[in-house]
Amino acid sequence: MRITAAIARRPHAPLELADIELAEPRDDEVLVRVVACGICHTDLVCRDQALPVPLPVVLGHESAGIVERVGAAVTGVAAGDKVLLSYDSCAACPSCRAAQPFYCHDFFACNFAARRRDGSTPLRAEGVAVGGRFFGQSGFATHCIAHPRNLVRVAADADLAMLAPLGCGVQTGAGTVLNALRPPPGARIAVFGCGTVGLSAVLGAVLAGCARIVAVDPLPARRALAQSFGATDLIDPASLPATADAVRDLLGDGADYAVECTGIPAVATAAVHALAPRGTAALVGAMPAGAEYRFDAIKLMTQGLTVRGVIEGESRPAEFLPRLIALHAAGRFPFDRMLTRFAFAEINAAIDAAERGAVVKPVLVM
Repeated sequence: MRITAAIARRPHAPLELADIELAEPRDDEVLVRVVACGICHTDLVCRDQALPVPLPVVLGHESAGIVERVGAAVTGVAAGDKVLLSYDSCAACPSCRAAQPFYCHDFFACNFAARRRDGSTPLRAEGVAVGGRFFGQSGFATHCIAHPRNLVRVAADADLAMLAPLGCGVQTGAGTVLNALRPPPGARIAVFGCGTVGLSAVLGAVLAGCARIVAVDPLPARRALAQSFGATDLIDPASLPATADAVRDLLGDGADYAVECTGIPAVATAAVHALAPRGTAALVGAMPAGAEYRFDAIKLMTQGLTVRGVIEGESRPAEFLPRLIALHAAGRFPFDRMLTRFAFAEINAAIDAAERGAVVKPVLVM
C-alpha cells in the first residue's frame, strides 16, 4: 500500500515527507494505522547518527494507532483495536525468557537496526529500501508494521494522541523510579534534566513518596513545571561540579538516588558525585555511541555507591502502561501537561520546537 512517511536521509537535516510503499504484514505481523506519535530525543540522536541507525530510515517510536490488519499467526489483537506501541524484543534470549525484555540480548538489533531480524524492511521509496522497523514500528508515518509483542491494547475510547508518549519517554522516566530504583517512602532523589524523561521521573518520585525531590535543569520553564509536578527543590546547573555540591548541601550529605536523563557525560558525573553514601545513580539519557563516563573512583568505592544503567524504565509495557493510564485517570500522574500537539505535516517545526526547548513533548497527530 502507499503511505506517507517522514524519511531521515542525512544527519542534522529536515525529515522528508514522502509517499512511499509499505509491504503487506507477514503472518506474525500487524498493520497499524498510526493516529499519533511522540517525538523523542532518541529519534533525534539517531537522525544525527550519534547512535548509528542505517539511513535512510523512518524514525518514530512512541506510536499509537488502530489495528487495520493482522497476520494469519497473530493472536491477542484484532482489526479495530486501539493500541500503543513500545520497544521490540526477541522473545527468546535469557532476558526475555526471564520476563525482562527491556534487557533483551538483541535489544539493538530489534530496535536500532530498523530492519526485521532477517535483514528485510517493509518500506521502499522509489525502489530503494528504507529502514522501516525502528523500535519495531517506525511511527513517523500514516501506517506501520509492528509485532504483537510490542503492542499494548487500550480502551476503545482512549485518547491516542495523549497516550502515545507512554511507549518510551514517559515509561522510561516513571519506570526508572518505580520499577528500577524503587526508593522507599521518605527517600531523597535528584533528577538531572527535566525533559519528558526527567519530568516523568519527578512524577514517579512523587508516587513513590520521596520526601525531597531535586529537579536540575537550565530552563526556568521546565524547573517550574517540575515544581508543579511535586519537585521540592530546584537547581539551575550553571556549573556542573558546583551542581553536585549544591545537591549535597541542599540535602545534607547528598541524594539517596539520582536519575541522569540528559545523556551528557559531564552531567552523569555530577549526578554520581551528588550521591550520599550508599546512594544509587541511574543513567537513563541516550548518550552517543562509545561515550565514556568519569567518576571519582575513591568516592565510588569508599561510599559504597552504585552506578547502573536503566533502559525503558524496566517496563513491561503490557503491564506498566495500563498502570500509568489508571494513575492518570485518578489524577495522580498528570503527564499530559507536558504534551504539545502538532499536525504530521509540521514534523520539522515540531522537532525544531523540541530542540529549542520551546516544548517538552511534541506529539504528531496524523
